[in-house]
Amino acid sequence: MRVLLVEDDPILGESLQEYLEEQGIQTHWIKDERQLEEIFNFEQYDVIVLDLILKYRKGEDILKELRLKGVKTPVIILTAKSDIRDKEVCFNLGADDYLTKPFNTKELLLRIQALAKRRHIDETVKIGDVEINLTGKVLKKKGKEVKISKTAWELLSFLIKNRGSVVETERILNHVWGDKPVGDEIVRTYIKELRKILPKDAIKTYKGRGYKLE
Repeated sequence: MRVLLVEDDPILGESLQEYLEEQGIQTHWIKDERQLEEIFNFEQYDVIVLDLILKYRKGEDILKELRLKGVKTPVIILTAKSDIRDKEVCFNLGADDYLTKPFNTKELLLRIQALAKRRHIDETVKIGDVEINLTGKVLKKKGKEVKISKTAWELLSFLIKNRGSVVETERILNHVWGDKPVGDEIVRTYIKELRKILPKDAIKTYKGRGYKLE
């Protein structure tokens, strides 16, 4: 699971990142909300945890912008604002949950897990004549199930989470193979396996960089 944490309080941000990663959740902590402009694919995250009171921009404006861009990733508001009117504004803008400070970190974890689970129930992606159920790990081409290896599934789901963006080969190696002593050639081998199933040109190669799933 991947979480995007937008929190400008250095003590709280660091402690939340440490706690969530101890629970096995990869946490990308943004200390300065202006850095959000560098993120091109918010769908790579399972949940976004967003503070409202930030230094340069209002959290409400960030939430509104995300939804206008079509970002469907669940958003949990994490803030000291406890007035019902603030909650109403955020829910109307597209927030999925709202947690006021001070809070119990275990409760935040449970809320993140619940939203992530809800998001992935029967999550199905269609690429041409190929239908991919990420939750059930079922891949169908023209209605017929196609079996692929566990490693190919890991690679495919990673490309899907980052679809529309170039994924560097090094990131793929780290995500799929971890610390195993393998190189670029193994990535090319599994890309070749996926290309036999997916529509032509669904996966584009960026020489010397990586791959992009259209």
